[in-house]
Amino acid sequence: MASIMILNGAARKNGNTAKLVKAFTEGAIGAGNEVREFYLQDMDIKGCMGCEHCSSAEKGQPPCIQKDDMAKINGAFLSSDVVVFASPVYFWTVTGTLKTAAGADYSQAVRWYETYERNLHWNNLGEVLGTGKTDAAFRLGASIR
Repeated sequence: MASIMILNGAARKNGNTAKLVKAFTEGAIGAGNEVREFYLQDMDIKGCMGCEHCSSAEKGQPPCIQKDDMAKINGAFLSSDVVVFASPVYFWTVTGTLKTAAGADYSQAVRWYETYERNLHWNNLGEVLGTGKTDAAFRLGASIR
């Protein structure tokens, strides 16, 4: 038996994603698994403040200093054998709600932008990734004419 956690990032409770989650859940429970779904649209999940507490939190401490529903998700995540991300595709990617709950890094953001750029036929004028790169940001801004 596996413990399965579903992060459902859909905006509509009864939409297509909900139908897929329901079918998956029925199959998983029928196979003897335990399933816990988090419908993110109904949860209080704040955006990252960039305080970096999560990267310096000691074992046994909450990974985030914000008091929101992520504490429930984090607890379930640690005790789950399987994590399922369920989301419709909006603007060529998963919903913002799911991104907030699941996190991301630069490479994901760049891939998202490249897809956006390609689908809208935009030209990339440059990128500045990371902190402390104000000179590069200034040069990029100044290069636009």
